[in-house]
Amino acid sequence: MPNRAEAALAGRTAGSAGRRPHTAVLEPGDAVLDPGRDRSAGRPWIDDPYARALRAGRGPLFLRRLPPLDRPDDAAGEGDLLPLDVERWCAAPDAADARVLDRCTGPVLDIGCGPGRLVAALAARGVRALGVDVSPAAVARTRRGGGAALRRSVFDRLPGEGRWGTVLLMDGNVGIGGDPVALLARLRAVAAPGSRLLAEAAPYDVDEHLTVRVEDAHGRHGRPFPWARLGAAALCRAAGAAGWTVTGRWTAQDRTFLELGRPLPGQRTAPPTAGGRREHP
Repeated sequence: MPNRAEAALAGRTAGSAGRRPHTAVLEPGDAVLDPGRDRSAGRPWIDDPYARALRAGRGPLFLRRLPPLDRPDDAAGEGDLLPLDVERWCAAPDAADARVLDRCTGPVLDIGCGPGRLVAALAARGVRALGVDVSPAAVARTRRGGGAALRRSVFDRLPGEGRWGTVLLMDGNVGIGGDPVALLARLRAVAAPGSRLLAEAAPYDVDEHLTVRVEDAHGRHGRPFPWARLGAAALCRAAGAAGWTVTGRWTAQDRTFLELGRPLPGQRTAPPTAGGRREHP
């Protein structure tokens, strides 16, 4: 059940009065099993090793690259482990995070908020913010830290659609759903005209659409799901295809960030560029 802070925030930022947000979410035990896959594995980000790592506040935790679900015989890159920075996600915001927070204009929507360090930091600054995440462990940890959070997919109905001043897509979350253009187009509908989206890109040139699973150091794992990894150039292309304008780019502590703007009605969208307004650490 939403906590009081979350309910108050949702009430202040909700769309038209007569429209109720879609709240259908899966509960533990009601997943649809995928024939031919490991039926003992938990659902992605929900009851797999990710939830255990968030509760403990530490890893090690990885995304393991798998053959595509539609091409099970394609073993290119299979077995690669991509580290997940659980300790940083569960810690207080660092200097790179602070530069992102300084650019936030409320209300702020954090997509895939994880343990909620950014949502809690914004609340402490007096900025209205809401995190959304499919993981019950992530939502619970965000609330314990003083942030407001909803357990919900970004592709479900969200509070305040079309009214958010800033949308955050940090920590590799541009990969959500495995289709960055579709994700960014969805966020364009969620954001207010003239708003900004602050997105974190991979720190190197990459444009990958993957099938992965979450796995810990003991081999315990969740079920396969689609994911994506985009460097700055690929993220700029995806942003342009989804109707965003690249307005800034900077690096901090070996992390790469883009600022995207949603044009006002009638405003022309500039061609995407990997440059944008460059800033330096």
